[in-house]
Amino acid sequence: MATMHQAAAVTFERVVHEFARWRAVPEKARSPAPPWWWGPAFEVIGVAQPMPQAWCASLELPESATYAEGAQVLLTSLAGQTSLPWPGGFPGDAAHSDSA
Repeated sequence: MATMHQAAAVTFERVVHEFARWRAVPEKARSPAPPWWWGPAFEVIGVAQPMPQAWCASLELPESATYAEGAQVLLTSLAGQTSLPWPGGFPGDAAHSDSA
């Protein structure tokens, strides 16, 4: 079982809050998921320690979810993505899409 450095938890917390803001934007208006989520997700991918309940809720996971399960939510949001958010377009400016 992997252990987690305190700095990784702080970074992951920031990303969890960003994810919640991103998910609050209607899907058609939502920007692509930002690539900076990869690093924090990979830092905790093997951590079986339970996350705080509020983070679980933000990631739409059960209360007892682990950091590894939270990381998987972030990585899934990035999988198959073919574009990145425009500067200043996160979390909710999808108007740029490929039609511009």
